[in-house]
Amino acid sequence: MKAVVLHGPKNYPNNYEVMEVEKPTCGPGDILLLMKAAALCGTDKRIFTGAKTKGVRKDSIVGHEISGRIVETGNQVTSFSVGDRVAVANVIPCGNCPACLDGRENACLNRQAIGYEFNGGFAEYILIPEIAIERGNVVKLPDDVTYASGALIEPLACCIRGLKNVGTQFADTVVIIGAGPIGLMHVQLSKAVGASRIIVSEFDADKRKRALEVGATAVINPQDENLVDRVLAETNGLGADRVIMAIGVNQLVQDALRITRKGGTLNLFAGFAKGALAEIDPSIIHYNEITVTGSTAYTRKDYHESAEMVFSKRIDLDALVSKTYTLDDFRQALEDHMSGKYLKIVILNEKEE
Repeated sequence: MKAVVLHGPKNYPNNYEVMEVEKPTCGPGDILLLMKAAALCGTDKRIFTGAKTKGVRKDSIVGHEISGRIVETGNQVTSFSVGDRVAVANVIPCGNCPACLDGRENACLNRQAIGYEFNGGFAEYILIPEIAIERGNVVKLPDDVTYASGALIEPLACCIRGLKNVGTQFADTVVIIGAGPIGLMHVQLSKAVGASRIIVSEFDADKRKRALEVGATAVINPQDENLVDRVLAETNGLGADRVIMAIGVNQLVQDALRITRKGGTLNLFAGFAKGALAEIDPSIIHYNEITVTGSTAYTRKDYHESAEMVFSKRIDLDALVSKTYTLDDFRQALEDHMSGKYLKIVILNEKEE
């Protein structure tokens, strides 16, 4: 089968190739998918450039935002059948570590993941291991949900985890910093839970336009306007109830604190470079009683809630897909993803079986 094989974390763009590899063999409790959609995300960028190495194996197949059609099932599999259209939650918690027992399986100390410990989605076929099926990591897609949307259930689940951590409620004012795919998912989720005002800060004009299309009530170009001044003007000097950083820019953390109202919450959702520090004034947190939260991955409950939001048409993920490619065009797809000129890039597999 055709697959994108990552040989190691160094020497991008010469550290991977699209090549023929052996098609996976289904074990008794496994299922084999014909990959239909696998999306590129910011984590993939960090993997291919070597900025992220944890869990990434040499000569492995990455890609963790995936959907497909089942073409083979092990003889012990009873909950799925050949022909089922499915999406997959790639994070597999152990269920036994202190984090899992504390209800934070998204931060599992021993978690495994498809695209890391198990080969992932940038291939014609994906083996879904028995443990993922047993843990409820595979969901069936309704016929009216595209495979591209199915693949994007995974990052939406991450955003649902962030939404829970930031605590957005009915009638809140929300500021979202960054209008990439993650920021736009946060816009839609904030709208879905009843936020009254959703203000988005974004440099790119096309992304600001898209933010308004999916539910933002106001947008800010931080090149032309001062973020703090504009947000305070929009909120009668109070600041926002909830602020979500959907881009990992350390220098913006201080401004994010300054636009969070007394008693509000700031969520550092995006990944930040390990070891890079942010200079902040802790007195803002102290005197304004601000809660600062992080967000990592998602629980299986988050994933199933994400799927339901998509299935019920409350969230439109197809609206975020701006370019599609095939596996043969993966090198161009990754280059375009690295450039940031497209919103969300999805690899589609037109192969039929």
